[in-house]
Amino acid sequence: MPDIKTRNVVKGTVKAIDKSAVAAERMKDAYIRTKDKAEQGLYSADNSPNEYAADRITGGAESAAREAVRQFDKQGRRGVRTTKENISKAKEHFRQKKADIPKKQAQKKTANGLRHSADTAKKSIKTLERSGKNIKQTAKSTGKVTIKSAKGSVKTAQKTIKTAEQTAKTAIKTTQQAAKVAQKTAQATARAARAAAHAARAAAKAAVVTAKAVAKAIALAVKAIIAGTKALIAAIAAGGWIAVLVIIIICLIALLIGSCFGIFFSSEDSGSGYTMQNVVQEINADYQTQIDTTKANISYDVLEMSGSRAVWPEVLSVYAVKTTTDPDNAQEVVTIDDSKKAILKDIFWQMNEISSRTETKTEEVVTETDDGHGNIVETVTTVTRTYLYITVKHKTAEDMANQYGFNEDQREQLAELLAEENRSMWSSVLYGIYTEDGEIVSVALSQIGNVGGEPYWSWYGFSSRVEWCACFVSWAANECGYIDAGIIPKFAGCIQGSNWFKERGLWQDGSFTPSAGQIIFFDWEGDGLTDHVGIVERVENGTVYTVEGNSGDECRQNSYPIGSSVIYGYGCPAY
Repeated sequence: MPDIKTRNVVKGTVKAIDKSAVAAERMKDAYIRTKDKAEQGLYSADNSPNEYAADRITGGAESAAREAVRQFDKQGRRGVRTTKENISKAKEHFRQKKADIPKKQAQKKTANGLRHSADTAKKSIKTLERSGKNIKQTAKSTGKVTIKSAKGSVKTAQKTIKTAEQTAKTAIKTTQQAAKVAQKTAQATARAARAAAHAARAAAKAAVVTAKAVAKAIALAVKAIIAGTKALIAAIAAGGWIAVLVIIIICLIALLIGSCFGIFFSSEDSGSGYTMQNVVQEINADYQTQIDTTKANISYDVLEMSGSRAVWPEVLSVYAVKTTTDPDNAQEVVTIDDSKKAILKDIFWQMNEISSRTETKTEEVVTETDDGHGNIVETVTTVTRTYLYITVKHKTAEDMANQYGFNEDQREQLAELLAEENRSMWSSVLYGIYTEDGEIVSVALSQIGNVGGEPYWSWYGFSSRVEWCACFVSWAANECGYIDAGIIPKFAGCIQGSNWFKERGLWQDGSFTPSAGQIIFFDWEGDGLTDHVGIVERVENGTVYTVEGNSGDECRQNSYPIGSSVIYGYGCPAY
């Protein structure tokens, strides 16, 4: 067979495959011409079945080779494109996941996974390219070799593509799992941090509660001792200095002398001639004397007073805490002597300030006179009046705690002394009343025997005596701090006071069964207008017991049947 010359072609292109097919075609033509000559010029297609089959095989091989190369090229390009798209999707997915993962470790794992996937994809592309080159080079050989090589390369390429896809999917899945693990780890860490913070807060709160509980327990223990001592006092039938001495010794031992709760035993005379009750009365008298002196030393026509003084439980609480915790000279407060009385007076006047001023006003005054013939004649005159203004200002226990720079422990003691449950104990100290009635009842009972009502109407602001039953109730309410708190009004007229309770829905009619501390209003004339007022002391066996000011111009106890016709109604303070 003669040599067949072919031109050199560029490797790695499809044209090489086509020229190989052309060369094969020329080989076939040469072969036919040679065979034609050998067989005496017969037409090849009609020569024999073997030659026809050989010719068909050669043509089929060429067609198969061309189709294999075309399909390989098509599948290879599609695989490369798909792989590139998967790489882009993986990059975008990893980018979003990277933004959601707060920990650097998770970010590094994601980046490593991304680089691994990209490297795998690049290797796959290079493998495909090498496979394409190998197939194109192999296509230059004979028909059967070309077909087998093409088929094998196609299969190899398909497997490589599948491997690349699987590798990319595995890398993506691994990275996703790593991201989820990192995210769960971050969430678990955050939950642990929150739990730790919550535990810390709970521990701090528990510590505070424990500290308060300890302080409360101490206070309750002291109160129990106080209550037991009260029972002992009531049980001792015989008085005298021996019983008093026993009580004082018990108090000193139980309260370790220095406790601020010793103030609750100060109502007993320890031999110094003083009790807290008579010292308080003495200071009250000094207070009233200062007001009276101001009025006596200044000439005036009209007196106007305003303000109120500090309530005694707050004054005594500040005194007890300051005296028992004084770093320079701490003293017990169970007993009282001249030096302690001086300390108490000083605190009282620091908490209460009385100031005064005068003002002259020119006014027109209308006077009415009878002309002797039953006619009322009005006369308008211009007068000049001097007004005396007396103002009382007071500081609260909290103000004094700030002024003295009390520490947290001192403030805790102060608050405990002023706790609501200690009202009756303060009544025993201030007024010698050992009852569980409301504080206003104890204050009112302490005033029984007063004649004329001067402290009450002058406290209210009147310059001379007036019907003072309402002034008495207002004064008692002020002693308890109820006026400042808005619980009971300051009133001098009974109608004014009853209307205050009615307007606020704090009113009951005369058939009502009251309780201690409520305000009772009377209607003596039965005309539907109230003209007297008092304080309910207690209710027993269908009877209302009261404490009233200006009952026969003195403070006294009275009693009435529930639903009596003289009872106008009841004001019910929201204690």
